[in-house]
Amino acid sequence: MLRPLLPGLSSCLLAGLSIGLPPAAAAQDMGRARATITTLAGPAMHGRGYVNKGADEAADYIRRRFRELGLRSFTPKYAQFFPVTINTFPRACELLVDGKPLQPGLDYILEPASGPGRLTGPVVVLDTLIFTNEAAGQHFLGQSLQGRVLVMRQRDADRIRTLPNIFAEHLNKAAALITLVPDKLTASLANRQEAQPRLQVLASRWPLSSQQATLRVDARLAAGYRAQNIIGYVPGRIQPDSFLVVSAHYDHLGRMGKATYFPGANDNASGTALLLELADYYAKPDNQPAYSVVFMAFGAEEAGLLGSSYFVQHPLFPLARIHFLVNLDLEGTGQDGITVVNGRTLEKPFRQLEQLNTKHKYVTAIAARGRAANSDHYPFSEQGVPAFFFYTRGSSKAYHDVHDVAEGLPLTAFAGVFQLVIDFFGSITK
Repeated sequence: MLRPLLPGLSSCLLAGLSIGLPPAAAAQDMGRARATITTLAGPAMHGRGYVNKGADEAADYIRRRFRELGLRSFTPKYAQFFPVTINTFPRACELLVDGKPLQPGLDYILEPASGPGRLTGPVVVLDTLIFTNEAAGQHFLGQSLQGRVLVMRQRDADRIRTLPNIFAEHLNKAAALITLVPDKLTASLANRQEAQPRLQVLASRWPLSSQQATLRVDARLAAGYRAQNIIGYVPGRIQPDSFLVVSAHYDHLGRMGKATYFPGANDNASGTALLLELADYYAKPDNQPAYSVVFMAFGAEEAGLLGSSYFVQHPLFPLARIHFLVNLDLEGTGQDGITVVNGRTLEKPFRQLEQLNTKHKYVTAIAARGRAANSDHYPFSEQGVPAFFFYTRGSSKAYHDVHDVAEGLPLTAFAGVFQLVIDFFGSITK
């Protein structure tokens, strides 16, 4: 976390002085940006998911900010609604091994498609000989898994897919499945639900001689959840029917039981905060752009780019009128610079980015990457819309876990990316 050098010196001015940004960068407010990230990543937002309407709380927050800025809207209340189906974990999430509780989020997570279950059963460790010895495989298939908790290492869970389907079908007969992962717990979302509880446990936290496991997991498949994109714009002063787009997803992974939630500070409260700072800049009369600038805060990105895909299928204005889209995701670090997805496929615009950064030293480095379906730029790119996805690179390794908190973000390149977007858009409209 950055600390003020002098009492009373505004954080936005400090950000400009610290990396040599030109005066236009003072239009952003780093203190406000940090407050936005803290709010979006806080417990009241429930991980911006589908338990306790966390995603709706985040959407309402962005809607209020858009309204305060006076952004125009294509739809009532800036909203574009669309349905999603998500597996959720609203209440119990407990695991005890030989009577000793493990900590959700720190020691274990639920697999995204985990089913519900409340049980106590003996632990059975998968015999790895099934992969090389036919007799061992047949013995495993003849072994009853009724009421048992089957434990296997991640590499063996992956290898199961190489065996005939009968092995996977046999695993489904276990009362619960536990996969031991070697180093990091990485959560995700699913639009389906398995029959039994399925958990991932850090291998270092699993007792080697475990005999019995107790699980209490509540899982609910939320079908037809009404997700939403929040979209506002500043009209262009010269060509209002031509558009530049800033996008960022505001959703995250939500809750895992009553006691655990995924804050999602870097992913992607940081990108949402940067989108809001850019909206504040363009909403000022002195900064009204030549082309209209649209701010798209997408829902359900973590569920498979669903919000951006829905917009592309149901655009609020012709996609052909978009001159360029810049997507902001993972904007919380930047010590090692930024990566630009599509930088290798859109060579001329990428060279323009490099020239702007060489001149002004906004970020320490810009790396080009090719085509990738890893954020909300992708559905637009597939429809021929010129699009970049900026993400920062740095020290934070927290990703899709409980450690992605606001306090851990240095925001090293935040101010630089802010100014780079403004200058890049300005170069397009010249």
